[in-house]
Amino acid sequence: MERIYLDNAATTALREEALEAMLPFFDQHYANPSSLHSSGQRVHHALDQARERTAAALGAKADEIVFTGSGSESDNLAIFGLLAHARRDEFITCASEHHAVLHAAEALRKRGCTVKILPVDRDGRLQPETLRAAVSDTTALVSVMHANNEIGTIQPIRELAAIAHERGALFHTDAVQSVGHLPLDVRELEVDALSFSAHKFEGPKGAAGLFVRRGLSLEPLIYGGGQEDGRRSGTENVPGIVGLSVALHLAVQALPEVQLALCALRDRFIQRLLADVPAATLNGPSGERLPNNINVRFEGVEGDAVVVGLDLAGIDISTGSACSSGSLDPSHVMTAIGLDAARARGSIRLSLGRRTTAEQLQRVGASLGPLVARLRSLSNVLLPDAAGRA
Repeated sequence: MERIYLDNAATTALREEALEAMLPFFDQHYANPSSLHSSGQRVHHALDQARERTAAALGAKADEIVFTGSGSESDNLAIFGLLAHARRDEFITCASEHHAVLHAAEALRKRGCTVKILPVDRDGRLQPETLRAAVSDTTALVSVMHANNEIGTIQPIRELAAIAHERGALFHTDAVQSVGHLPLDVRELEVDALSFSAHKFEGPKGAAGLFVRRGLSLEPLIYGGGQEDGRRSGTENVPGIVGLSVALHLAVQALPEVQLALCALRDRFIQRLLADVPAATLNGPSGERLPNNINVRFEGVEGDAVVVGLDLAGIDISTGSACSSGSLDPSHVMTAIGLDAARARGSIRLSLGRRTTAEQLQRVGASLGPLVARLRSLSNVLLPDAAGRA
């Protein structure tokens, strides 16, 4: 039986067109792009074209794109790189961010910076008035994720960025989950920096990038040969960057059609699941969420057990961020939206992809309901009755 992959928020399959574009740079045009000879300059030209293609997809200029090795590196480069040139020492983010941002915040605190971690509401949204009350004349940088990797919440980035700018602070957004999945233009969002990663939109792993608004100084994390205009040293991953640019270009081209199809699949599945499975609840907002994100919790059931049960049925899902998989602690995103440990651990995430079909989701639904019922019978947990009493 065909295996069904519904963990696209963790990573996606490499798009065939991206692979085809990458292959010549492994065994034909393999020269170092920093070399002065014609072979090197031919590769350098391909790198320039990839940068221009990437910038165009984001509404940026080519010299505003810095290529990195991962979304986590892009987040770290934005945070540490921008703060290094700031005359202020306060950093603000929110409790539902990716660990790449939260762990960077911990490191900043250890270095003596003032760090504020703001709460989010039950839908995982940072309310603008919460940020307005926290930002001050000492705030150097605010970093808020564009769309959450676990519950799909889309933040009001433009409004949040405007609040930061009113007090003279810079604004960075981790858009790793939204680039290629939501309409996005860095000028319209009015952000100063934006992180993205190729393997989230059918590009290769090991290739990512950071938009940095022209005119801003960025201290590098990696020193060496001065590649990427001195902002990220190290010989460029040319095949990966070419694949990134092609995958992003194609994702943006197909976005209206794919987004519409995924939203329809997502909403039908959620509606059917909540109707068919008792004591099932949607995590995150019912409206403003990523087109491909489904995150639900089941009373009296461990999410890990659901993942294993569906795996045995040939279905790949997750309990949340791949960066935290295997941890016994409940997801920090789930606790940030107010869930206790038991409910947080009862959550699962299904993330759809461009190739997900209605027939696949029907098979998942047919497997999921009986599985949850079987796990509940084994756990001997008393569920709330219709009135909400235990």
